[in-house]
Amino acid sequence: MRFLLDAEQLAFGRTLDRMLGAAGTPSAVRAWARGEHGPGLALWGRLAEAGVFGTAVPQAYGGVGTLPVELAVACVELGRHAVPGPVAETAAVGALLSRLAAGGESGPAEEWLPRVCAGQARVTLVLPDSGPYALDAEVCDGVFVVTADGGDRVTSAAGTAADRLLMATAHGPVQPSLDPARRLARPLGGAELPVPGPAVRAAAAHAADWAAFAVAAQALGVGLALLDRTVAYVRQRTQFGTVVGAFQAVKHRLADTLLGLEFARPLLHGAAVALAADAPSAPAEVAAAKAAACEAAYAAARTALQLHGAIGYTAEYDLSLWIGKARALRSAWGGPGDCRSRALDLFR
Repeated sequence: MRFLLDAEQLAFGRTLDRMLGAAGTPSAVRAWARGEHGPGLALWGRLAEAGVFGTAVPQAYGGVGTLPVELAVACVELGRHAVPGPVAETAAVGALLSRLAAGGESGPAEEWLPRVCAGQARVTLVLPDSGPYALDAEVCDGVFVVTADGGDRVTSAAGTAADRLLMATAHGPVQPSLDPARRLARPLGGAELPVPGPAVRAAAAHAADWAAFAVAAQALGVGLALLDRTVAYVRQRTQFGTVVGAFQAVKHRLADTLLGLEFARPLLHGAAVALAADAPSAPAEVAAAKAAACEAAYAAARTALQLHGAIGYTAEYDLSLWIGKARALRSAWGGPGDCRSRALDLFR
């Protein structure tokens, strides 16, 4: 199947590319990594004005509709510019609360989603399978935590349901991350939201698919940025009196990187179509897209590191921002092995 973006979707991507390119995102990323969130939050406000955070939220709650294709377009550009913050988690919270609202539990959606879409509130999400840490909890107004029976991710004495939706009220110290701009902290304490366990379980599975999908789109953008920067570099660097980009081995390495990214793109678009239709195959297609996109981005990072030579290992060089993000996204919301296992379910 051939997937083509329409004129409006292409224009949306170009608009975000121009906006982020003019915003000096590398300096905002470095400030975010130091715990200085002002430049990054200003950038998030502009993204909210552009409608980025409304692409996973129905119009009834201030969004533009559940539009996974548009979300993919946005996340590719956010990955291309290494935008910091809980991008995938925001989309996942939108999917989580929207699914709960569709099942009759509209209270949390009415309270949070309009503010999230407008950029007035920032949210993040922790699911039992996503690990015990919340991304960027220190800058979020709401940390949604789904706990399984017996889980210890949030200390709470309320309820004994198999699955609970909690709002964390505090967090522990920030932990190291492969990507310095992904600031991880364990949520602590929490108030239980009055949502029944089975509804939480189904909504959490739906939200996990949206989170993995957003990560896949970000990873594709990261890989494309790494490839573009590496191509530009080998066109300038000389060795033995010759431009490095003229060497056949370098050309082959870059061609392999491009092929990996381009093969991941239709899988991402196919997953978007499946999510939009709420198809039974959506979880497997999302997993396939994430495995392909994240592995392609990781390969692009390795290529960039090798072809840049010693400067590729320098933290002060902006390339390191994308290399770190490619490594972190590879394991976020499902590692390569888990995603391949889920993708195989589509063919069983």
